[in-house]
Amino acid sequence: MERSEKATSHFLSGCNCAQSVLLSYADDLQYSEELAKRISAGFGGGMGKQQETCGAITGAIMVLGMMKGEQVNKNDELQTFTYDLVKELLDRFKVDHGTTRCMDLIGCDLNTPEGSAKFKDEQIKEKKCVNFIETSVKIVESLIL
Repeated sequence: MERSEKATSHFLSGCNCAQSVLLSYADDLQYSEELAKRISAGFGGGMGKQQETCGAITGAIMVLGMMKGEQVNKNDELQTFTYDLVKELLDRFKVDHGTTRCMDLIGCDLNTPEGSAKFKDEQIKEKKCVNFIETSVKIVESLIL
């Protein structure tokens, strides 16, 4: 199973978008799925369901930090490298989707009854969010090679 499929499977099984991306790397990064779920729990729905930065992106940023980030804040070159990877992730996601902001990506406000109904009725989770997760994972995969 490709990593993007693994992330999508987590998402469709009830994990939030950030959890799904981070979980798809748990084995490689040698952390438990429980830890990954707990760390990323507040990042779904554009961070705390505030619909700001897409959770698929924040999950991907966590993966980049775990894979390429420094362990102690003493290496400016490594920190800059990590920031550059994050910038590349964001830039490439924007090329594909126009923005990284959850509310703009899905076109509804999940914090209103109308927006929640639209999200469900139009199957936005399955039709749009899955694509954002796949895009994020594929970009990460290309950046960590």
